[in-house]
Amino acid sequence: MKSDAVKKGMATAPQRSLFNALGMTKEELERPLVGIVSSYNEIVPGHMNIDKIVEAVKTGVLMGGGTPIVFPAIAVCDGIAMGHTGMKYSLVTRDLIADSTECMALAHQFDALVMVPNCDKNVPGLLMAAARVNVPTIFVSGGPMLAGHVKGSKTSLSTMFEAVGAHAAGKMTEAEVDDYVCNACPTCGSCSGMFTANSMNCLTEAIGMGLSGNGSIPAVYSSRLQLAKHAGMQVMELYRKNICPRDIMTKEAFYNALAVDMALGCSTNTMLHIPAIANEAGVEVTPDLANEISDKTPNLCHLAPAGNAYMEDLNEAGGVYAVMNELSKKNLLNLDVITCTGKTMGENIEGHVNKNPDIIRPIDNPYTKEGGIAVLKGNIAPDTCVVKRSAVLPEMLVHEGPARVFDSEEDAIAAIKGGKIVPGDVVIIRYEGPKGGPGMREMLNPTSVIEGMGLGSSVALITDGRFSGASRGASIGHVSPEAALGGPIAFVEEGDIISIDIPANTINAKVSDEEMARRKANWVPREPKVKTGYLARYASIVTSADKGGRLDVMEACKRTS
Repeated sequence: MKSDAVKKGMATAPQRSLFNALGMTKEELERPLVGIVSSYNEIVPGHMNIDKIVEAVKTGVLMGGGTPIVFPAIAVCDGIAMGHTGMKYSLVTRDLIADSTECMALAHQFDALVMVPNCDKNVPGLLMAAARVNVPTIFVSGGPMLAGHVKGSKTSLSTMFEAVGAHAAGKMTEAEVDDYVCNACPTCGSCSGMFTANSMNCLTEAIGMGLSGNGSIPAVYSSRLQLAKHAGMQVMELYRKNICPRDIMTKEAFYNALAVDMALGCSTNTMLHIPAIANEAGVEVTPDLANEISDKTPNLCHLAPAGNAYMEDLNEAGGVYAVMNELSKKNLLNLDVITCTGKTMGENIEGHVNKNPDIIRPIDNPYTKEGGIAVLKGNIAPDTCVVKRSAVLPEMLVHEGPARVFDSEEDAIAAIKGGKIVPGDVVIIRYEGPKGGPGMREMLNPTSVIEGMGLGSSVALITDGRFSGASRGASIGHVSPEAALGGPIAFVEEGDIISIDIPANTINAKVSDEEMARRKANWVPREPKVKTGYLARYASIVTSADKGGRLDVMEACKRTS
């Protein structure tokens, strides 16, 4: 056992005295020590139930013959952090979570790990840590929230944000907004649409690191507790068979995840997280690979914000495995990969049929023949940018309009709410990337205001920042290189005609190469927005969005040399 390093032989007598101080018995120390990473806290709705999930996991570990030991991971609620300086502290926690979990796991020599995350950065952060530590590991999330109900229709957090835009446009009264406040988010759990948290929990299944139902069983269902107990038992099987994360998180597994990503129409944030997770596992995943997989993978699901279905509906339709079963009919998956069940993915998905073709379209009747995410390139995004194609209205897939340029999210929101943005405009928000933000804030507020004011069918938004999974419309993010690095988005001027062609994967300013070169020569780098603390340190070593926005000291040194 790995934990023998802290509990066997005379040399470890001091360590055993500390285990004694914890109240541990000799019998407990004779078993494998299983770290349970708990994201429980009392500020994030997706995490308020995780204490119950953790207790169920502990039961499962004990039933499986291990000794469970809980330690924490932090979490930021993106919804609460949205629209103010707090959002700068969202993406950056992914690396804090990975780093701190690595520290705890290796400092205490755990034999196996059970990760219990739920929201946007916890899932990828803990997947990154799992790849680094590489002891037998399984994931069980806190589960999604049930959809809300307002005026007879299902709702979610995205409709809540859009209600604010509708109020600004005079289309909704304050009392009507309050109705959404009280009913849009009715239970604990990760927000109820195919937003980033649920996207990543579903992709954890697709990678092979979570059991069936990890992404879709609602937080308030008792079957979520049963899933947690099974995860606790199963990690002991992984321990006995010595199946580790890097055995599971292979190149083929990440290909599977991208295929499921395209079929489900997941959040664009997956294009930040999957490359970063893969990098920790020694696998290279690039945005170009996403287009390659998208070109042959149909979009089968339109969950909110792309449609009117929610995570509970996906669960009832058969969940992630039913989606994968549909994809397997066209040989779009690698079915021989090993998973946390100890079986292959092909064995896992066998018998998981599509129970509702209105929620999961059959493979021969997809929404589109391409996947739900598209990666674009052009003279304002030479390295790449990303859009959730499945959430774009057909009339906005190809669009031209004048640039309306803003150097911060706040300035853009003020202009949108002030009626200064009109149909046809292309809103540019820059200096909000990983380095320039710093922290690459999500832009749910401006996209929601655009939708709420009735401009979603006529206005596009482009940013070197990113979007919440709850954003919809022609919302194009992750522009790389970002403005703070002198990327061409920094050279776009008010009134430039911007041409967007999502089917052709292109995005360009109709400006000559000579004029762009002139603007580049006159460009002066901006002073950092934050000069102290974690954000300043983060900004100094973070890579651009096309590389996953991960921390890389060597890459930063190349950039400054």
